[in-house]
Amino acid sequence: MAETASCPLILLAAGESRRMGKSKQLLPVGDKPLLRHVVEHVLGSPVTPIVVVLGANASEIRPCLDGLPVHIAINEGWAEGMGSSVRVGVDAVQRLAGGATGVVLALADQPGLSAGHIRRILEARALDGVSIVASRFEGKPMPPAFFAAGHFPALRELRGDAGARSLFQTHAAEVAGVELAGLYDLDTPADYADYLSRRRDP
Repeated sequence: MAETASCPLILLAAGESRRMGKSKQLLPVGDKPLLRHVVEHVLGSPVTPIVVVLGANASEIRPCLDGLPVHIAINEGWAEGMGSSVRVGVDAVQRLAGGATGVVLALADQPGLSAGHIRRILEARALDGVSIVASRFEGKPMPPAFFAAGHFPALRELRGDAGARSLFQTHAAEVAGVELAGLYDLDTPADYADYLSRRRDP
């Protein structure tokens, strides 16, 4: 099989973790903070550059990424919602990789995210030629997801906290899906406790 072409990736990590009650980016996962855990897994996939969008508590969170080959973009308007972080990330990708044919959007609060899953998303894009490849869990499309460059203008128009999921609906005919084996989306202390009780990954 031919090597999957590399692609930029935006990792959204700007939220204030209101429901968690503290910065979930810094929650311990094994011997490292959650955000570093996720980034190190992503580094094993064919993605470059990697843009990590920080916002709330950025000065406290940023040091956990020291030494990793990522670009940090600060979203000063993080309180507006996830849409503002998507815009900041897309702008950063266009500065760093102006000729990019697409981008993968991922969330920093999904500790089960694997390099293999990102690779499968990019392989599906190459095989199916569709403009969006979403992860699929229990029949629902969700991040991480690939968006072809033709969707960059729409991504930059996102507002509020819905993120890019609205594009899955408005462009349903252009969406392929890659099954996500398991989903851990850490929003609350109960989510975190449940993840730790079931955790198997290193």
